[in-house]
Parts: sequence; structure tokens; C-alpha cells
Amino acid sequence: MRRWIPAGLLLAVLTLLPPLLPERHLATFVLLALAATVTVGVSLLMGYAGQVSLGQASFYAIGAYAAGLLAVHGVPPLLGLLAAPVIAAVAATLLGAPLLRLRGHHLAFATLAVQLILLSLLAQADWAGGAIGLQGIPRFSIGGFELREDLGYAYAAGFVLMVAVLIARNVIESRAGRGMRAAATSETAAAASGVAIGGYRLAVFALSAAFAGLAGGVYAFYLGYLAPGSFPVLLSIEFVVMAVVGGLGTIAGPLVGATVIVLLVQLLNTLGTQPGMPGYAPAVLSYAVYAVVLIVCVLYLPRGLVPAIRTATTRLTGTRKPPAHPAGPPPLTQP
Repeated sequence: MRRWIPAGLLLAVLTLLPPLLPERHLATFVLLALAATVTVGVSLLMGYAGQVSLGQASFYAIGAYAAGLLAVHGVPPLLGLLAAPVIAAVAATLLGAPLLRLRGHHLAFATLAVQLILLSLLAQADWAGGAIGLQGIPRFSIGGFELREDLGYAYAAGFVLMVAVLIARNVIESRAGRGMRAAATSETAAAASGVAIGGYRLAVFALSAAFAGLAGGVYAFYLGYLAPGSFPVLLSIEFVVMAVVGGLGTIAGPLVGATVIVLLVQLLNTLGTQPGMPGYAPAVLSYAVYAVVLIVCVLYLPRGLVPAIRTATTRLTGTRKPPAHPAGPPPLTQP
């Protein structure tokens, strides 16, 4: 019963908080929930499967453009939204088959190159709006009900976040999740135990892309406009920073990390647009935030906020509790 308490708390927050927020803060809530959805996939990929990706925003863009293009060409928005994670996952499967043969920084650079190539192709593709962008994306609707207000999209973003959290939690606690963590610790030992390393890695790569694609679909209907500039390389770095700050290899980590980073960036953007500040101030402050936050986390909170809070709580209460998974997968054999 206790294992469902965190999910219940998250559901309560996502249900009760949006109506209490002022109208001007609902947009921040929507973007935060979408960023957290993508970051859940990043935490699965990097924290549990041990694969480094610096191009997660490319699947965010694929999902957004897939939903937007389908809706623009007359496909019902609901079908477009459902197709977004599928198309993103298929793209990840096709790309991951060769890319996941790489390891470490080679894989990171390869995923980064994928995003740069995708942005270049989108900028040149007239069917996707080119550099001007894809315009005229209709509002999300089901039957005769159409979402027009930010409050409706806040609930939609909260719903996709809840779906991603529940799926990720079930995957982690499954046999596949145990095999995935074992492969991240030792490929040789995992392979000797019968773990299909390549298949698991490709599956989690596709699943993380599906989360990003689903969030991208909601993003497309929320803004009604997409352009290559909406998915810069910095956005992929932002997702990684969120996962690292919150705690890789946890489910709560992406939620905490996304909240901290999004709110901090919003605060600095507000500060950077104050009268008298130079025009480049918001961008400079954003880069500075990522650098400072990463340095602080690496030096003082190498496992992230959530594991650090758990450790501090355990010490204060005097109870001993085995760590979640940020310290690494459990050993394959007992001594």
C-alpha cells in the first residue's frame, strides 16, 4: 500500500494545484509538467540503463511535429496526440539500432548530432513550415470539446506526466527493469545471466523517446505553432540537468529537478528582462544557471537532490532503508 502513496500525492498535486494558480503562472505549470515528462525518460535512459543522451529534445520535436502536421492535414487532434509517441518511438528504434552500439561520450555526441541534423532538415523542409515554422495547428479537441484555456492544458500536461510516471515505475519494478539495471552495472555479468542487453537498451531508448514525443504532442497543441528554434540544443542540455539535479535513477528526481530548474530559469528570465538589462541577459543567465547548478551538484550532491533528501531523512529518523537505485543496480549474486 505504501508504494502507491507517492503516486497518490503526485495525482493530488496535479489535480488540485492548477485551479489555485494565477492565470499568468499556468503557462509555467504546463511547460514544467511537459519538461518533467521528458526528464522521466532521461532518468530511465541514463540512470537505469546507463546510456548518455544529449539529444532528447529531438524526440520532443518529432512528437510535436508529428501531432502538429497530422492535425493541420485534418487528422483529429486526439489521433495526432496518440500518434506522437508512437512516431517518436519508431524513430528512436530506427536510430537506436546503430547508435546504441556506441558507449559513453561517443553515444552522447552521436545523439547530439542527430538533433543538429534534425533541426537542419526541419529548417529546410517546406512541408514542415521551414525556418518560418508550422502554423495553424488547431487546439486540442475530443469530439465537440475543445481545450482553449491554459487550465485545460495544465490538466492535459499533468495527465501525460502521470502516465509517464506510472509506466516508468512499472518498468523499473519489472523483470526487464532489473535486467536493465544489471546491464548498467556490468554488461559481462548481465549477459552471462541471460540478460538481452541490446534489446533492453533499445527498448528503454524507444520508451524514453515515446515520453518525449507524447509531451511534444501536447506542446504542439498548446502553442499552436512550431519552429526549429523551439527545440534548441540547449533544451536537451536542460533535460539532462533536470535529471542530474533531481537524481538519476529515481522517479521523483525528474519531478524535483524539473521544478527547480524551470522555476529558477523563469525567475532569471524575469530578472534579465527588467528595464536597464541588456538584451542578451536572459540567455547569459540561463547558461550561467546550468553551469553553476551542475558544478554544485557534482561537488556537493553527486547523486542529486532526492537521494540526498532520502539520506538526510534516514539519518534524522534513525531508520535504515536501502537506497532506491541511484547508487547503482543491485548485485547479481549474493556473497
